[in-house]
Amino acid sequence: MPGGEATAYGYFGPVGTFTHQALLTLDPPAPADPVPYATVGQALQAVRDGEVAAALVPIENSVEGGVTATLDNLAYGDPLVITGEVLLPVQFGLYARPGTSLADVRLVTTHPHAEAQCRRWLADHLPEAEVVVGGSTAAAAAEVAHEGSRFDAAICAAVAGDLYGLEALASGIADNPDAVTRFVLVSRPVPVGQPTGADKTTLVLFMRENHPGALLEILEQFASRGVDLCRIESRPTRRTLGDYCFSIDAEGHVGDARLAEAMMGLYRTCAEVVFLGSYPRADHLAPDVRPGTANDDYAAASSWLERLRG
Repeated sequence: MPGGEATAYGYFGPVGTFTHQALLTLDPPAPADPVPYATVGQALQAVRDGEVAAALVPIENSVEGGVTATLDNLAYGDPLVITGEVLLPVQFGLYARPGTSLADVRLVTTHPHAEAQCRRWLADHLPEAEVVVGGSTAAAAAEVAHEGSRFDAAICAAVAGDLYGLEALASGIADNPDAVTRFVLVSRPVPVGQPTGADKTTLVLFMRENHPGALLEILEQFASRGVDLCRIESRPTRRTLGDYCFSIDAEGHVGDARLAEAMMGLYRTCAEVVFLGSYPRADHLAPDVRPGTANDDYAAASSWLERLRG
């Protein structure tokens, strides 16, 4: 970057997306003038290219599960690491140009996850309406705001509706009012921070071969050391049909002996282990450390073995 290293943060935009809202809650705060990108892939590539210092992108939703664009972009390409996470409650409304009534709505646009989370409300209140999905809820609001747009309404956040001068035809339309989306702050590789006692570690694991018990062999590395998993998802490796890797969030930090031992077991068991970072949990929940799996327990076992050796 001319004039030195980039300091700005990128995010999955445009302005008014839930990712933008999540970015504004970062602690410490994000640098001024964050840069919106049209897709998750573009935001992460901007980090790889040094255009921005870091980028905030969605990684999973409590209703729809993992965001595949994020999972796949983190698994492949030049290395990236997660340095933090944000949890954001997600609420949707139906927004339209002033003067539009609910009875006028025939064509709705929104993001695929928003459509999925409002499906029951749409079936009950707009059974005849067609829903067209696009890049983001904020982009949907911007599209509806244009005079002459073919869309009658957008499903989006209140901040996006207000930003583009739309009026709410209905609020709180999500089928699950407790829905939460998780976002991760991603940068190029940096030294891992110190354990906080309430951490999470993200890995992508590639099997050596697909055989009976292959996934069990991976899971045993965690189970035998008392490491709980927060998330596990299979993703195609892009090599052959039926060949999958596993994206995993584990409780704990690479500095914790139990997780470090599990990762060494994975390194021996898997064809490849992609380390995507250890970082503080947004919910600050400390793991339930079982007897025999604390750092002191591993240190005592190591000392005992050294005494036997010599």
